[in-house]
Amino acid sequence: MKPISAREKRLTGQPVSPGIAIGVLHEASEAALTFSSAKPEPAAIPEELTRLDEAVLRSRAQLQKLKTRLTALPKDSQAEIAPLLDVYLHMLGPTRLMRGIKARVKSGEQNAEAATHAEAEAQAEAILAQPGTDKSSRQRRADEVREVARRLIRNLTRQPFRSFEVLPQGSILAAQDLRPAEAALIQPSRFAGIVTAEGGLDGHTAVMLRALGLPAVLGVSGLLEKATVGRLAIVDGDSGDIILNPSRDSLDAARKKLSAQARARRALSRLQHLPAQTRCGAQVELQANLELPFELKMIAESGARGIGLLRSEFMFMNRDVAPDEETQTRIYRDIIEAMDGDPVTIRLLDWGSDKDVETLARFMPDAPEPNPALGMRGIRLLLRHQTLLETQLAAILRAATAGPVRIMMPMVSLAKEVVDTREAMQRVWRRLKHRRNLRLPEKMPPLGIMVETPAAALSAPLLARHADFFAIGTNDLTMYTLAADRSLPGDMKLYDPLEPAVLRLIHLTASFAAAAGIPVSICGELASRPAAAPLLLGLGIRHLSMNGNAVPRVKQAIRASTLLACEQLANAALAAPDAEAVRDILASLQSAGSAVS
Repeated sequence: MKPISAREKRLTGQPVSPGIAIGVLHEASEAALTFSSAKPEPAAIPEELTRLDEAVLRSRAQLQKLKTRLTALPKDSQAEIAPLLDVYLHMLGPTRLMRGIKARVKSGEQNAEAATHAEAEAQAEAILAQPGTDKSSRQRRADEVREVARRLIRNLTRQPFRSFEVLPQGSILAAQDLRPAEAALIQPSRFAGIVTAEGGLDGHTAVMLRALGLPAVLGVSGLLEKATVGRLAIVDGDSGDIILNPSRDSLDAARKKLSAQARARRALSRLQHLPAQTRCGAQVELQANLELPFELKMIAESGARGIGLLRSEFMFMNRDVAPDEETQTRIYRDIIEAMDGDPVTIRLLDWGSDKDVETLARFMPDAPEPNPALGMRGIRLLLRHQTLLETQLAAILRAATAGPVRIMMPMVSLAKEVVDTREAMQRVWRRLKHRRNLRLPEKMPPLGIMVETPAAALSAPLLARHADFFAIGTNDLTMYTLAADRSLPGDMKLYDPLEPAVLRLIHLTASFAAAAGIPVSICGELASRPAAAPLLLGLGIRHLSMNGNAVPRVKQAIRASTLLACEQLANAALAAPDAEAVRDILASLQSAGSAVS
């Protein structure tokens, strides 16, 4: 290790995997991808197609080998990257991408490399130009197309892929960018941390790095220009800070933080089997949100008591056709059985607006909606396409024999939507009962609604006559209440679930649910914030569903609270002028110990 003599430099990026890393910085560079754009002679076109087929075979073999290597990685990492590799393998089959590449080669205008690049770019740009506001989802899909093309071109030109084997043990890996398939090659024991100049919170790479458990910061502008390979560095995966050539004081502070984090992890691990209850004995139910099946292991280790929100959209992604009843039944049953008797709440397919599902594009309105967020999405679309709705309902009802299940409707605004969905569910139930040798649960599962619009919150007394439970989705409720999208620039400070207007709707919904005698939970991002847990308890919430990795810290906050202090906190927040004031109240009460007295 070189002595600390150079001046300390500080950079900032996006923290994607928590923890502190101290080590020597080493760059994992990648040679630029180059290829010829020369047009093939007509007689050479068959040869170009043969070269393309051979590159496809090599690419498929590499991806299959990579899937085999996954067995050496943590199971969370295996479960995250394996479906992505399946997507890559699928795109290398008889897909629109490969048909487009071959058509370009057959035209004689481009060789195999140039055709691969041009077709991938055309399809990626088409994905990015699709209507809707979920830019990160479209960006991920475009990146997947481009990644398959990069692999094909490297195999066509026999240019080498990036390798991490030559980097020293215990170093901090620095790179311009890091793709998901490359992240899968990383042995967690080999590196102290990871930092890149590009990338961000969204995307498979970020999820992979979190699953690997390595401190990681992405999107550090100017990283490779300002860093010196072979020098000591500190990566703070909590704050996003990168310290190059750290001073003695910075090193001491980082080492103290490392020790503190180790102690905190041990303390949180001891909470796994303890109940989520306040100091005064009030019971709180903590459940987990499930977006992809690989998260089941994380949920099991978190101490969550069931799944409060199973997002069923994952089954419809990266498919040529929608999954049939048998496929859906099998997937639901596997998840329910994995929960071993803990309840599972399955949200019906929530699509439309910013939630793009290419398989379902044919069900969308022919003309682009001028305002998709206020158009056809969620239960509105499902009720217009009864086959999709009833297929999903049939699969859930059949899978409900494996354990306790609840069914949840997305984006409800009107009582009629609940009535119509329940009628569809009863139709499906009667139809299934007439099938021979088909097991069903003793009674239909409860049918509840997502409260995601001000209309649903204000109409909660009427909706409670038809719904068996409420689940408040704070992400969309915040957006529709404040007329502000999450993608707005942060300095505008418009989208914020701590705005008193949003908190009042949460409190109102909880009060109406209590009066009607039905359960109410929160399953939006706000439920994952430990600092917000006492506030939500004070607003009347006793059921929270969140990301599995947030459960221990939220439980810790609950066990340190009393209901009286939580109610005082909620009253102060409801009377606050804005979200900034609410944050100040949370901070001041926590620092004074008011929420735990």
